[in-house]
Amino acid sequence: MDDPDRAITDEDGFLPSDAPPAWGTESRRERLGRLLRKARDLPASPGVYLMKDAAGVVLYVGKAARLPDRVSSYFVPSADLGPGKRAMLDLVHDFDVLLCASEWEALLAENRLIKDIKPRFNVLQTDDKTYPYLVITRDEDFPRVMITRNPSDPSLRRAKIYGPFVGAGALREAMAVAQRIFRFRTCSLDIVEGDPKNRHFRPCLLAAIGQCSAPCADRISAEDYRADIDRLIRFVESRRSSLIRELRREMERLSEAREYERAAVVRDQIEALEKLDERASMRDGWQPETEIARLDPSRSLRSLARTLGLDELPRCIEGFDIAHLMGGETVASKVCFVDGRPFKDEYRRYRIRTAGNDDYAAMREVISRRYRDAGRGFELFPHVILIDGGRGQLHAAMEAFGALDARPPAVVALAKKEEELYLPDRDEPLRLSRRHLGLRLLQQVRDEAHRFAQHYHHILRRKKTLGDG
Repeated sequence: MDDPDRAITDEDGFLPSDAPPAWGTESRRERLGRLLRKARDLPASPGVYLMKDAAGVVLYVGKAARLPDRVSSYFVPSADLGPGKRAMLDLVHDFDVLLCASEWEALLAENRLIKDIKPRFNVLQTDDKTYPYLVITRDEDFPRVMITRNPSDPSLRRAKIYGPFVGAGALREAMAVAQRIFRFRTCSLDIVEGDPKNRHFRPCLLAAIGQCSAPCADRISAEDYRADIDRLIRFVESRRSSLIRELRREMERLSEAREYERAAVVRDQIEALEKLDERASMRDGWQPETEIARLDPSRSLRSLARTLGLDELPRCIEGFDIAHLMGGETVASKVCFVDGRPFKDEYRRYRIRTAGNDDYAAMREVISRRYRDAGRGFELFPHVILIDGGRGQLHAAMEAFGALDARPPAVVALAKKEEELYLPDRDEPLRLSRRHLGLRLLQQVRDEAHRFAQHYHHILRRKKTLGDG
């Protein structure tokens, strides 16, 4: 029996539309009121909307996480759409809607329609030089997935390239969702199957949180990894429902062949695809002391990337602090944030044995100890390393990095009093607004490192006091 609550669409997935009144028979107010009522009656689903003029020509294509909210926002009397969109409203006579299973599917559908139709009011989105592309390499044992703004790069001539996409932020967020399902790598490592050094390499934190299958550490074969990449490609190129059907058949085939481990991987991918529309909640376990301010992680990471001039989102941030009392029991802390949230499995404490009450020497010691393997090429650096302190603490950290064979992508120091951001290549600190989202994220990392260091310091003091007693 058909689901009575499910919207009936045509063979292309669009909702049927009643013919609107002839152009010119309504006042502007009547026309916008009609469109507002139609928008509010849309299914509460992700999807794509196509604004059309009286001749049926598509003027604009957009995507929505919830269609009635987004589409109706164009037609409410108080809407402030800017000069471009206001001009479009003078021409919009009707709209079509394509229902999608998820925001990811809506993003892909919007991208394809803009490329095919080239609507008049999507002029900025059709500028291939400005907007990002999704790239899946094909000439490596373990293909990489990445975002580029230069699809004509000769190094990508054999890669599969999708785009251009409307916005880099939305594409990055969609890619992060896909990575949780298909566990592909996004690093730039040159990984060769069978290389003996892979067995000794320490994978990045994406492996620890289940978002990468860690081919760098020899944890997956090239054949199995490429199977996951093939599923990702089908995910990008098809509707989610058809991919799930394919995966179910693949899971049954693997089970019949008694390849139970691979069948379990496919089963997990099916379950993850079916849960794409679920949202994170307080029950997800991300409830550290630093979440009082409840920042939006995605917006904060994008803000920080722009501020530091990074080519990719700083998904992994590590922060350091030193604590001591009159030169006694000097300790250091390292905290780790992944995708803007604390990842406590990677918190570490260091007992400083050589520095006394010299904070700079203590910082050099802890940096040298933490990144010794990264400096020798046995693991990756985090995207951003944050030092609690000012110019002196940053200089001490950079001295430690100078003794290593490799350098981290970004090292910054955050001073407490003025909340100034010190960078190695700038003489003057950056002074950002106290509401700057990137700064507020760094403050959370810094404050968490301080709390963690102080807690360890108090433990050592208590043990020493009881022992002396």
